[in-house]
Parts: sequence; C-alpha cells; structure tokens
Amino acid sequence: MTKVKFLKLVSLLVIMTILSGCIFKSEDSMIVGSRNNTESIILSNVMGQLIEDKMGIDVIYKENLGGSNVVWNAMLNGHIDVIPDYTGTIVINYYQETAGDADETLDKTKELVTADGITAFDSFGFNNTYTLALDEDEAERLNLKTFSDFAEISEDYVLGAVFEFIDRPDGLPGFEKEYDLKFKDVKGMDHGMMYRSINAKEVNIINSYTTDGQLQMYNLRVLEDDKGYFPPYHALPLVRTETLNEYPELEEVLLLLSDKIDETTMQTMNAKVDNDGMMVELVAKEFLQESGLINN
Repeated sequence: MTKVKFLKLVSLLVIMTILSGCIFKSEDSMIVGSRNNTESIILSNVMGQLIEDKMGIDVIYKENLGGSNVVWNAMLNGHIDVIPDYTGTIVINYYQETAGDADETLDKTKELVTADGITAFDSFGFNNTYTLALDEDEAERLNLKTFSDFAEISEDYVLGAVFEFIDRPDGLPGFEKEYDLKFKDVKGMDHGMMYRSINAKEVNIINSYTTDGQLQMYNLRVLEDDKGYFPPYHALPLVRTETLNEYPELEEVLLLLSDKIDETTMQTMNAKVDNDGMMVELVAKEFLQESGLINN
C-alpha cells in the first residue's frame, strides 16, 4: 500500500469514527473538534466551554483526531461543527493558493472557506508559525541566530519533524529549496516525540511551532526566518455555516475570543499542559475566567 493510499485510508477511518459518534448527538448539542496536538485541544476546549457557558447547549468534544487534513475533511463532510485552524494552513495547504501578509491571508481565508459552506472568524490574536529549534548552548557556541546561519552547517544535522510538515507544500520541500538546506537525515514523528527525541539526542534540530510550551522546558533556541519563507499562521475559529444558521448567537459568542490570546498567553497555556501536567479542561477554564469571559 502506498503512503498516499494509507493516509487516505486513515482519514476515512477517522471520519467514520466521528460519524458513528454523531449518531448520539442530541438536538441541542454541538461538536467541537481538534487536531492531535496540545494547542489545538486547548483552543477547542476554550471555544467549547465558552459555547456551553453562553449558549447553554451540550458540547461534544472530538479531540486528538489527527493532522490538519484529517480534521479539515471531517469538517467538510459535516461531521464537526467547530474547529480551531490557521490561516496559512487553510490558504496554502487546503486550497493551494498563495498567502500574503497577515491581513491579506485572513481575508483570503474567509473568502475561500465560504465557498465550502464554512465561516471563518477573526483571529484569536496570535500567529503560530513554523520554526527551527535547537539546543540553546549549542546555538550560542555556533552563533546561530537565523535559518541562513544554520543553512551553512545543515548537512551535519538530523532534523526531527512532524509527518505533516515533511509532505506539506508549505512545509519541508519548499523550505529546503528556499534556504538550500541539506539535512544529514530527516526523521518523521509526532509533535510530542520531537521534543523527547531532541532531548535524547536522537535528532539535533526540530521543526517546532513558535508557541510550543516545550521550547522553554528543553532550553531550545528558536531561529529567525530571515527570508520570511513561512506565511502567517494566525489561529482562528472555523464554523460550519449550516451550524451558524441554526445557532446565529454562536457568532457573537466566538467573537468574544477575537484578539484575546497573544503568543505569550498561548505558549504559557501550552506549557501548563505539556510541562506542568495540568488538565486541558482546567487550563481552558482558567484562561476564560482570568479573561472575564466566564464567571469564576
């Protein structure tokens, strides 16, 4: 079986699992989904808890479903009502369009998803883009600050990267070409495994996200994208337009989250889960309470 066929089969099985869960969806309930990473699960809980509090309806959480394409296809097929997603991912990965600056990419996101029966809201307030990260002491010793600095010695490094990044059009292929990177090897793995692998020295550089909580925990330096290769990846809510028509008050509820989460706040929430072991539900509730969006 080819890799492409395998991934399609996995996506189909996940969607079938989601669909089977929908059989038990009550009339006044909403399904909120997320990818298989901490940040996505936190954001789904932030939205879900706010929906429950403001609208008084049950929220069914479909968490940790897989990569972006799996969750996106589940939404397109009507099996999820609400998800968090990212502007650059939507424009480049889903629609194979060209991204612009932050505002242009957001406008294009809203335009593109509308045609597929989905409504995109304004950003939560932070940009979580791809980056490279390596040991702080090593980066200091070699005076590595930018991707271009690293490119000069990339042939000595083994990259740990999430599977999705390796194949995405806005991921590794174009990134290697832009910076003339020549890694000694590339090892695909899930997001959490990247940090365990670099800590165990199984790889010596990783493709992290700028809001990852583990960056602090493992004392890693984030390198600068000095050529501006990666587009904006502003996080935002996506909602099925059919769901929005059924629950028009949902728009007002989700707009409460616009510009409420900056990069530091998101990284702190990620760290509370990944580094401190807090329950996702508690981290989301704490944020909503401290932001004055729900009562204590």
